[in-house]
Order: sequence, then structure tokens, then C-alpha cells
Amino acid sequence: MESNEVQELKEHAEHGQESGLRPVAFTMSLLAVLVAVTTVLGHRTHTEAVLKQNQATDQWNEYQAKKIRSEITKHADDILAVTAVADKDKAAKTLKDDADRQAKWKDELPEEQKKAEELQDEVKKAEARADRYDLSEALLEIGLVITSVTLLTRSRIYWYLGMVFSAGGILSALSVVMLK
Repeated sequence: MESNEVQELKEHAEHGQESGLRPVAFTMSLLAVLVAVTTVLGHRTHTEAVLKQNQATDQWNEYQAKKIRSEITKHADDILAVTAVADKDKAAKTLKDDADRQAKWKDELPEEQKKAEELQDEVKKAEARADRYDLSEALLEIGLVITSVTLLTRSRIYWYLGMVFSAGGILSALSVVMLK
């Protein structure tokens, strides 16, 4: 064999090894895309949880404001009832108006509390979805890194192991659908 032929055979052998790694490189590209998608979905879900928490906080503030007004009005009426007043008709009208307000608030308070609790439940659900996306992102990243070791070692065991982690990440991301 001539030296040119030996060189050609060597190049063909190297090319054959590289073409054998094309599926690994493709897998890595696909995993990188999946990592990016789950990262975006996770960030959006975290944002949703924060926005829902703000809504729940606003709703609890509304509830507390009505509760405080109700208590202040009740105490003011108690004081008005035992205090000597110059204009008894005006005091009686104030007590009647306050009694009407108290009845209205008594009906509204449970509704306000229920709305706040529902929003708080939505926050918990959004946080659970975000946690699943975070787990998915981590598993996909681990799978990507382990798969990349295949390019360095030329050992396919790392490719298979990376795919196992990646499958866990994909399942975690898909499990978000069940949480809705």
C-alpha cells in the first residue's frame, strides 16, 4: 500500500466515526431546543404565579378593608347608642343607615373571602406547574450535558444515559397538562 492509500483509508475511517456521531449531535440540538422551550414556559408560569399572587393580595386587602369598616362602624354605633346626643333623630337615622351597611357587608364579606381563597388556590396551581417546568428544565439540561460527553469519549453509553434524563425532563414537562 502506498502512503496516499493509507492516508485515504485513515480519512475514511475518521469520517465514518464522525458520521456515527451525527445522531448524537442531532439529539443535542433537539435537547437544546427543548431546554429553551421549557425555560420560557417555566418563566411564564412563574410570572403567572406572581401576578395571581398580586391579585390574591389585592383581594385579601379588599376583604380586610371591608372587615375593618364593619368593625369600626359597629364600635361607633355602640358608642352612639350609649352617648347622649343633641339630635336624636339624626342619631337614629345614622344607626339605621349603619345597620343597613352592616347587613350589606355581612353578605359581601364571605364572597370577598371566597374570591381571595380561589385566587390563592390559583397561585398554588401556577407554582406547582412552574415547579414541574423547573424540574423538566434541569433534567433536560443534565441530559444535554451527559449526551455531549459522548462527543468527547466516543462512547454511546453516555448518549443513552443522556436520553434517559431527557425522557424524564420531557415527561415532567408533559405532566404539567395534568395539573390544570
